[in-house]
Amino acid sequence: MTSIAITDIGSLVTADSTLGDGALGIRANAAMIVVDGKVEWVGDNASAPDADRNVSVHGKTVIPGFVDSHAHLVFAGERGFEFEARMNGQQYSAGGIRTTVEATRAASDDVLRSNMARLVAEMHASGITTFESKSGYGLDVENESRSLRIAQQFTRETTFLGAHVVPSEFTGRADEYVSLVNGEMLRAAAPHAKWIDVFCDSGAFDVDQARAVLQAGIAAGLAPRIHANQLADIGAVALAVELDCASADHLSHLSEADVAALAGSNTVATLLPGAEFSTRSAYPDASRLLTAGATVAIATDCNPGSSYTTSLPFCIAVAVRDMGFSPEQALLAATRGGAAALRRTDIGALSLGMRADFAVLNAPSYIHLSFRPGVDLIDSTWVAGQNVYQR
Repeated sequence: MTSIAITDIGSLVTADSTLGDGALGIRANAAMIVVDGKVEWVGDNASAPDADRNVSVHGKTVIPGFVDSHAHLVFAGERGFEFEARMNGQQYSAGGIRTTVEATRAASDDVLRSNMARLVAEMHASGITTFESKSGYGLDVENESRSLRIAQQFTRETTFLGAHVVPSEFTGRADEYVSLVNGEMLRAAAPHAKWIDVFCDSGAFDVDQARAVLQAGIAAGLAPRIHANQLADIGAVALAVELDCASADHLSHLSEADVAALAGSNTVATLLPGAEFSTRSAYPDASRLLTAGATVAIATDCNPGSSYTTSLPFCIAVAVRDMGFSPEQALLAATRGGAAALRRTDIGALSLGMRADFAVLNAPSYIHLSFRPGVDLIDSTWVAGQNVYQR
């Protein structure tokens, strides 16, 4: 067994109320022992057991690693011009996805792999230790399976999103495209995916089409999640609850019935602050969901068009400023909430026996994540007790 002592922690956020104060389980002047990549011991710094190796963080703050449960990392091309157009008053629509599809289909494996590696490095630098990645920029049999094979090289949380939008060659034939997604494309993609997703919204797929996609994925052994209510409320949340989706993501438009349904279900409400920021859309009010008792997550939605950020600290700051989260709620949503959205119990907190995924903040408390927006506070990031980023 290999043991590491993380010592001289000024403020340790465990996200486990049994290990410290409040819902965040905070301990001052703390230490943590990691054995074979898992948290073995948490306690006062002065009482820390001996370990094979000692790493002092010199009074900094330690938090659980962020869990980014919604990202689109396999793509090629550039869409900065769309952002400029939106900032000049053009309304957001899902149509820009097709621009990325054309570039992704034309890109080599090496280009796609290199671009994803760059984004993963950025995620580690922002304190993200677990991330999901979707396909959805191939939209044909070959490129959807290729995208998932590449994503598998970086994460076990891979999602088949063949039903992102209807590609140009199927314009006016959406049902025919859904049949392709549910047949040959699913058979090619399923060996490389854990999840199935669908963009159920205005301008994308309707509820009946989305149900057919998700049910086909479930039958093939994939677990469901859904893009819901970003552009309009067309009934996607009810579908998410009906099919026990792990998460319903975006949720910019929520009825009271939607809120109640999510609160009474196992489906995590995943909010994506970067999308509203980048599209200049109205922010959803997280307090409605939190007050009702729903499990809420925050994720980056990193993608080349509508949320081109890999920074969960930025998303936390926006969530606190504009979406009704307290700093405590936002941190829990970006850690425990993200883990719940991936139905993972081994990550999202620094409880005993859980994987030792954590970030060291160059700050006196976690509050500085939202108190100092835009400031790079991540000193180092650790996955299973291994340092994957050091400033």
